[in-house]
Amino acid sequence: MSGRTVLVTGAGRGIGRAEALYLAAEGANVVVNDPGVEIDGSGGDSRVAEAVVAEIVGAGGRAVADTGSVAVWDDARRMVDVAVEAFGDLHAVVNNAAIEASKALERLTERDFDAVVAVKLKGTFAVSRWAAAYWRDRAAAGVTSDRAIVNTVSGSGLLNPLPTHSGYAAANAAVAAMSSVHAVELARLGVRVNCVSPSMVSTRLTAGVPGMDRTAGAGGIDPTAPVVVAPLVAYLASAGCPLTGQVLSVRGGAITVNVGWSRGAEVTKSGGLWTVPELAARLETLDLEDPFERLASALDGALGGAGRAQIETMVADQLNA
Repeated sequence: MSGRTVLVTGAGRGIGRAEALYLAAEGANVVVNDPGVEIDGSGGDSRVAEAVVAEIVGAGGRAVADTGSVAVWDDARRMVDVAVEAFGDLHAVVNNAAIEASKALERLTERDFDAVVAVKLKGTFAVSRWAAAYWRDRAAAGVTSDRAIVNTVSGSGLLNPLPTHSGYAAANAAVAAMSSVHAVELARLGVRVNCVSPSMVSTRLTAGVPGMDRTAGAGGIDPTAPVVVAPLVAYLASAGCPLTGQVLSVRGGAITVNVGWSRGAEVTKSGGLWTVPELAARLETLDLEDPFERLASALDGALGGAGRAQIETMVADQLNA
């Protein structure tokens, strides 16, 4: 990463902070973006980003702080400008910013939902858009370089149907879909676009995830520590990395390629519309995935091999609390 400039959003705490520190230690110039808000997006504290910058500079690295909101169009543009003004160029963006409103569907407000989607989905789009505009202008001027976008998504929305995550799951799944589009679009500018999907990583946002309190590290690096995500991000942001259009899950020391929605079993009828009784007779015989079993499988290890009944009870207790 030596000499490369990376903008990391949501870099004041958790995974973003770990990524910023790791990238700086690997020689990158880092723009630490974080408005210092609470989990639900309220408040704000410039000291959060500034503290990470101080840590990087104190260790001999190069970093500047930015406290704009990724959900604000002009703020997203300015953070790209900050990188260029401070370090002369921008080589990679790590879209990590997210907030969360963990509420049952019937308790979730319009404001809750809009705020979560604004930060995760619109924020990822806005920062990527302004970075892409800058890179297009550089390419038009004959200046080419290895560029990269690394988007952060989540098992919630891709693999884990976690209750209370309506907005969060929807936004993360949307970011993964958008990333595949951007990978194709931006290839003409020499820009690669990939996603990392941290799983069972200990942050403010995962404190209430079932099973996190039962997962503990045993010597060496704690498999739930945010830093486990950082080496993969550094690789994807590094010059010469060939990967693009990929969604890679990180869980402890395991990195898994996600293939997204794929075609499964089907039923067919030649001629005429299906009737409802026909569909009932055919579809109900297919091997269909149970969402409760899917959640149990995703959390396996953290919940000690929980089955559907235990998951149903856990979900009911959580939603009725």
